[in-house]
Amino acid sequence: MVTATALTPGNGRVGMVVSRKALSRAVDRNRFKRKVREALRVLRVGDSPLTHSDLVIRVKPALSREAIDAAAAEAFGLLRQWAETGATP
Repeated sequence: MVTATALTPGNGRVGMVVSRKALSRAVDRNRFKRKVREALRVLRVGDSPLTHSDLVIRVKPALSREAIDAAAAEAFGLLRQWAETGATP
């Protein structure tokens, strides 16, 4: 789940919520967060809507270790779509 709030230019922040229920091992939670942060670094260029927004990324259902990459890729896809179209995910 990705939630966004529009802000003034240059004040964008990111918060991630990944509970122990979703990913039981801290290594897996940190890996997911690292992958999403890297995706945001790639997408936050120029006058992208991602640069001017507060984002909260929350993992709802429990994930298996094998699904971490797929979940991060899904988050990247949603964020890329939002950066390109400006429509809230």
